[in-house]
Amino acid sequence: MISETLTDEMVSAHQQQTLANGILRWSSGDGITECALPGVHLIRADQPTATCNPTVYEPSIAFLIQGRKTVHLGDREIVYHELSYLTTSVALPVLGHVVEASPEKPYLAIKLKFTPQEVADMILQAQINEPMETGPLCNCGLQVAAMEPDLLDALTRLLGLLERPGDVPVLGPLIRKEILYRVLMGELGFSIRKFAMVDHQASRVSKVTALIKERFTEPMRVRELAEAVNMSESALFRSFKDVTRMSPLQYQKRLRLYEARRLMLSEGLDAATASFRVGYESPSHFSREYSREFGDSPRSDVLRQRAEQLESIG
Repeated sequence: MISETLTDEMVSAHQQQTLANGILRWSSGDGITECALPGVHLIRADQPTATCNPTVYEPSIAFLIQGRKTVHLGDREIVYHELSYLTTSVALPVLGHVVEASPEKPYLAIKLKFTPQEVADMILQAQINEPMETGPLCNCGLQVAAMEPDLLDALTRLLGLLERPGDVPVLGPLIRKEILYRVLMGELGFSIRKFAMVDHQASRVSKVTALIKERFTEPMRVRELAEAVNMSESALFRSFKDVTRMSPLQYQKRLRLYEARRLMLSEGLDAATASFRVGYESPSHFSREYSREFGDSPRSDVLRQRAEQLESIG
């Protein structure tokens, strides 16, 4: 029994090193690399991030191979470490912070995007029976779990296809489906599957997040959102907060602030222009909400971020 356990640990360590070497070889450096595998991104960071970075996670599975990261979603903090995976079932505005990384041992991850239709097709094909959901946070759209050996093996084979590009069109979709299947059958399976179930509250919340994301610059009323998915306002509010850890209006506000910050950093817009672009009618109102969210005024925050980017490049 002891020898079998040691063998399993040795196999996992070998697969982890193989995956780490593959990410280092095929990534283009610090940041996110879109590789030759459709819907797969390689992520690398050579040092911890100085602050929490705002971003919007799309439906995906992120496999952390090396390092450690914290993700803040509303009032919830999730820590995930090497050989664990993070599932995102709906679009979620989060604050991410790489807390363990170095040039000698970078933070390395693989992100696999998926659609609700892919999940629904897999449920139908595999004839998966729905178990009872358990745990107080089971409804949350962001979950983390440790990778099982079969999942780690499939991920290793998927990344290995980059060495044989001719196999990618045929074997890539098959291994991708295997990975999704193993996740759906694993510890977090129900947390993802219910978002593809037409009659489940989580599926209705998913439709509402899509509506808000599509029209986040426009004024919105919870009543209209509830009517769009045939729910009462109170039921929508409760279910939405269970999934996103925030109210629908807080969700919209974060989308606006995160996009405004991106516009100022990436496109060089001033605060007033960015605020109007994302739907604010008053730059002063925007500045107050921005300061509450990021702890500083838009101008000071952007200047600090640019200085940190220059320092990391230097």
